[in-house]
Amino acid sequence: MNQLLPLITRTVVAAATLLVAATAAQAQGVTGSADAGKKKAEMCIGCHGIAGYQNSFPEIHKVPKISGQSDKYIVSALTAYKKGDRKHPSMRGIAASLSEQDMADLAAFYSAQAGKAPGDAPKTASAAAAALIEKGACASCHGANFAKPIDPTYPKIAGQHADYLYVALKAYSVEGNNVVGRSNGIMAGIAKQFKPAEMREIAKYLGSLDGDLQTVPQSRFR
Repeated sequence: MNQLLPLITRTVVAAATLLVAATAAQAQGVTGSADAGKKKAEMCIGCHGIAGYQNSFPEIHKVPKISGQSDKYIVSALTAYKKGDRKHPSMRGIAASLSEQDMADLAAFYSAQAGKAPGDAPKTASAAAAALIEKGACASCHGANFAKPIDPTYPKIAGQHADYLYVALKAYSVEGNNVVGRSNGIMAGIAKQFKPAEMREIAKYLGSLDGDLQTVPQSRFR
Protein backbone atom coordinates (compact mmCIF):
# COMPACT_ATOMS: atom_id res chain seq x y z
CA MET A 1 0.00 0.00 0.00
CA ASN A 2 2.83 2.38 0.87
CA GLN A 3 4.17 1.99 -2.66
CA LEU A 4 0.84 3.22 -4.02
CA LEU A 5 0.78 6.44 -1.98
CA PRO A 6 3.05 8.49 -4.29
CA LEU A 7 0.91 7.44 -7.27
CA ILE A 8 -2.29 8.39 -5.43
CA THR A 9 -0.78 11.76 -4.52
CA ARG A 10 0.27 12.47 -8.11
CA THR A 11 -3.16 11.48 -9.37
CA VAL A 12 -4.89 13.78 -6.90
CA VAL A 13 -2.61 16.70 -7.76
CA ALA A 14 -3.11 16.17 -11.49
CA ALA A 15 -6.89 16.02 -11.12
CA ALA A 16 -6.85 19.08 -8.87
CA THR A 17 -4.81 21.01 -11.41
CA LEU A 18 -7.32 20.21 -14.14
CA LEU A 19 -10.20 21.29 -11.92
CA VAL A 20 -8.46 24.56 -11.09
CA ALA A 21 -8.02 25.27 -14.79
CA ALA A 22 -11.66 24.48 -15.50
CA THR A 23 -12.81 26.70 -12.65
CA ALA A 24 -10.67 29.59 -13.87
CA ALA A 25 -12.07 29.21 -17.35
CA GLN A 26 -15.62 29.48 -16.01
CA ALA A 27 -14.97 32.53 -13.83
CA GLN A 28 -17.45 35.31 -14.49
CA GLY A 29 -15.40 38.15 -13.05
CA VAL A 30 -18.11 39.44 -10.71
CA THR A 31 -16.60 41.77 -8.11
CA GLY A 32 -17.98 41.53 -4.59
CA SER A 33 -18.52 44.31 -2.06
CA ALA A 34 -17.99 43.56 1.63
CA ASP A 35 -20.28 46.45 2.57
CA ALA A 36 -23.06 45.08 0.40
CA GLY A 37 -22.38 41.59 1.72
CA LYS A 38 -22.77 42.75 5.31
CA LYS A 39 -26.35 43.81 4.54
CA LYS A 40 -27.11 40.60 2.67
CA ALA A 41 -25.68 38.41 5.45
CA GLU A 42 -28.88 38.78 7.48
CA MET A 43 -29.97 35.42 6.05
CA CYS A 44 -26.71 33.80 7.19
CA ILE A 45 -26.15 35.03 10.72
CA GLY A 46 -28.89 32.90 12.28
CA CYS A 47 -26.58 29.91 11.86
CA HIS A 48 -23.10 31.16 10.97
CA GLY A 49 -23.17 34.13 13.34
CA ILE A 50 -23.65 32.11 16.53
CA ALA A 51 -20.57 30.47 18.00
CA GLY A 52 -21.11 26.75 18.52
CA TYR A 53 -24.50 26.70 16.77
CA GLN A 54 -25.48 23.18 15.77
CA ASN A 55 -27.28 21.77 12.76
CA SER A 56 -29.30 18.58 13.15
CA PHE A 57 -29.23 17.51 9.49
CA PRO A 58 -28.19 14.94 8.40
CA GLU A 59 -26.86 14.45 11.94
CA ILE A 60 -26.02 16.80 14.78
CA HIS A 61 -22.89 18.85 14.08
CA LYS A 62 -21.69 22.43 14.41
CA VAL A 63 -22.29 24.64 11.39
CA PRO A 64 -19.00 25.45 9.68
CA LYS A 65 -16.88 28.47 10.38
CA ILE A 66 -17.00 30.54 7.19
CA SER A 67 -15.38 33.80 8.31
CA GLY A 68 -11.87 33.64 6.89
CA GLN A 69 -12.58 31.29 3.99
CA SER A 70 -11.48 32.71 0.65
CA ASP A 71 -14.05 34.58 -1.40
CA LYS A 72 -13.60 32.17 -4.30
CA TYR A 73 -14.26 29.14 -2.11
CA ILE A 74 -17.43 30.69 -0.67
CA VAL A 75 -18.73 31.42 -4.16
CA SER A 76 -17.80 27.89 -5.26
CA ALA A 77 -19.63 26.34 -2.31
CA LEU A 78 -22.76 28.46 -2.76
CA THR A 79 -22.78 27.65 -6.47
CA ALA A 80 -22.55 23.94 -5.67
CA TYR A 81 -25.55 24.22 -3.33
CA LYS A 82 -27.50 26.14 -5.95
CA LYS A 83 -26.78 23.56 -8.64
CA GLY A 84 -27.55 20.67 -6.31
CA ASP A 85 -24.01 19.30 -6.29
CA ARG A 86 -24.22 19.78 -2.53
CA LYS A 87 -27.54 18.41 -1.36
CA HIS A 88 -28.22 20.18 1.93
CA PRO A 89 -31.90 21.25 1.65
CA SER A 90 -31.63 24.44 3.73
CA MET A 91 -28.46 25.63 2.05
CA ARG A 92 -29.77 24.77 -1.39
CA GLY A 93 -32.89 26.82 -0.73
CA ILE A 94 -30.82 29.80 0.38
CA ALA A 95 -28.33 29.51 -2.48
CA ALA A 96 -31.12 29.21 -5.02
CA SER A 97 -32.29 32.70 -4.05
CA LEU A 98 -28.86 34.27 -4.65
CA SER A 99 -27.59 35.92 -7.80
CA GLU A 100 -23.91 35.81 -8.78
CA GLN A 101 -23.58 39.33 -7.40
CA ASP A 102 -25.17 38.28 -4.09
CA MET A 103 -22.71 35.41 -3.78
CA ALA A 104 -19.77 37.65 -4.59
CA ASP A 105 -20.87 40.22 -2.01
CA LEU A 106 -21.35 37.63 0.73
CA ALA A 107 -18.01 36.09 -0.14
CA ALA A 108 -16.27 39.46 0.10
CA PHE A 109 -17.85 40.08 3.50
CA TYR A 110 -16.93 36.74 5.05
CA SER A 111 -13.48 36.41 3.49
CA ALA A 112 -12.50 39.74 5.08
CA GLN A 113 -13.08 38.32 8.57
CA ALA A 114 -10.09 36.00 8.80
CA GLY A 115 -8.45 35.50 12.16
CA LYS A 116 -4.72 35.31 12.86
CA ALA A 117 -2.91 33.38 10.14
CA PRO A 118 -1.43 30.07 11.37
CA GLY A 119 2.20 29.12 10.94
CA ASP A 120 3.49 27.07 8.04
CA ALA A 121 3.91 23.83 9.99
CA PRO A 122 0.95 22.22 11.80
CA LYS A 123 1.35 20.32 15.02
CA THR A 124 2.49 16.73 14.74
CA ALA A 125 -0.27 14.21 14.14
CA SER A 126 -0.55 10.88 15.86
CA ALA A 127 0.80 7.94 13.88
CA ALA A 128 -2.73 6.85 13.00
CA ALA A 129 -3.86 10.30 11.87
CA ALA A 130 -0.63 10.94 9.95
CA ALA A 131 -1.06 7.70 8.00
CA LEU A 132 -4.64 8.57 7.10
CA ILE A 133 -3.73 12.13 6.08
CA GLU A 134 -0.98 10.75 3.86
CA LYS A 135 -3.29 8.13 2.37
CA GLY A 136 -5.81 10.82 1.47
CA ALA A 137 -3.07 13.13 0.12
CA CYS A 138 -4.87 15.96 1.96
CA ALA A 139 -1.92 18.35 1.87
CA SER A 140 -1.75 18.08 -1.92
CA CYS A 141 -4.85 20.26 -2.23
CA HIS A 142 -5.34 21.91 1.14
CA GLY A 143 -1.71 22.91 1.71
CA ALA A 144 0.98 21.66 4.05
CA ASN A 145 -0.63 23.48 6.99
CA PHE A 146 -4.18 22.82 5.72
CA ALA A 147 -4.89 26.56 5.80
CA LYS A 148 -3.33 27.54 2.46
CA PRO A 149 -5.01 25.52 -0.30
CA ILE A 150 -3.30 25.23 -3.67
CA ASP A 151 -6.27 27.07 -5.19
CA PRO A 152 -8.62 29.54 -3.45
CA THR A 153 -11.69 27.60 -4.65
CA TYR A 154 -10.65 24.86 -2.22
CA PRO A 155 -11.52 25.26 1.47
CA LYS A 156 -9.23 25.94 4.36
CA ILE A 157 -9.78 23.05 6.77
CA ALA A 158 -7.32 23.70 9.61
CA GLY A 159 -9.25 24.57 12.77
CA GLN A 160 -12.65 23.86 11.22
CA HIS A 161 -15.15 22.13 13.52
CA ALA A 162 -14.21 18.44 13.63
CA ASP A 163 -17.80 17.22 13.63
CA TYR A 164 -18.57 19.31 10.55
CA LEU A 165 -15.47 18.03 8.76
CA TYR A 166 -16.58 14.48 9.48
CA VAL A 167 -20.09 15.07 8.12
CA ALA A 168 -18.71 16.85 5.05
CA LEU A 169 -16.16 14.13 4.30
CA LYS A 170 -18.76 11.42 4.70
CA ALA A 171 -21.14 13.27 2.36
CA TYR A 172 -18.68 12.85 -0.51
CA SER A 173 -19.04 9.07 -0.24
CA VAL A 174 -22.86 9.12 -0.46
CA GLU A 175 -24.48 8.07 -3.73
CA GLY A 176 -28.09 7.96 -4.88
CA ASN A 177 -29.54 10.08 -2.08
CA ASN A 178 -31.74 13.04 -3.04
CA VAL A 179 -31.12 15.09 0.11
CA VAL A 180 -27.66 14.06 1.36
CA GLY A 181 -24.36 13.99 -0.48
CA ARG A 182 -21.81 16.03 -2.38
CA SER A 183 -20.79 15.59 -6.00
CA ASN A 184 -17.05 16.04 -6.46
CA GLY A 185 -15.02 13.49 -8.36
CA ILE A 186 -11.78 14.16 -6.52
CA MET A 187 -13.22 14.16 -3.01
CA ALA A 188 -15.50 11.19 -3.71
CA GLY A 189 -12.52 9.06 -4.67
CA ILE A 190 -10.66 10.11 -1.54
CA ALA A 191 -13.57 9.74 0.89
CA LYS A 192 -14.48 6.26 -0.29
CA GLN A 193 -11.07 4.99 0.87
CA PHE A 194 -12.01 5.53 4.50
CA LYS A 195 -14.26 3.93 7.06
CA PRO A 196 -16.35 6.27 9.27
CA ALA A 197 -13.99 5.80 12.21
CA GLU A 198 -11.06 6.80 10.01
CA MET A 199 -12.93 9.88 8.80
CA ARG A 200 -13.48 10.88 12.42
CA GLU A 201 -9.76 10.47 13.13
CA ILE A 202 -8.86 12.73 10.20
CA ALA A 203 -11.49 15.30 11.19
CA LYS A 204 -10.37 15.29 14.82
CA TYR A 205 -6.78 16.06 13.87
CA LEU A 206 -7.63 18.77 11.33
CA GLY A 207 -10.06 20.39 13.75
CA SER A 208 -7.35 20.56 16.42
CA LEU A 209 -5.01 22.65 14.26
CA ASP A 210 -4.51 26.39 14.39
CA GLY A 211 -6.27 28.18 11.56
CA ASP A 212 -7.66 31.58 10.62
CA LEU A 213 -11.26 30.40 10.30
CA GLN A 214 -13.62 31.74 12.92
CA THR A 215 -17.21 32.48 13.80
CA VAL A 216 -17.75 36.21 14.12
CA PRO A 217 -20.86 36.89 16.24
CA GLN A 218 -23.13 39.41 14.58
CA SER A 219 -24.55 42.29 16.57
CA ARG A 220 -27.92 40.76 17.36
CA PHE A 221 -26.26 37.69 18.89
CA ARG A 222 -23.57 39.41 20.97
